[in-house]
Amino acid sequence: MGLESAVAPDFELTDRNGDALKLSDLRGHKVVLFTWSSW
Repeated sequence: MGLESAVAPDFELTDRNGDALKLSDLRGHKVVLFTWSSW
């Protein structure tokens, strides 16, 4: 699809410890976004 270098919008999730984690906190690191759904 050619989105390897696309910039993702900043978002916030809760990690498994219950702490908030923003995508911007990972700036400078390689990040792989994996999403799935169960219907």
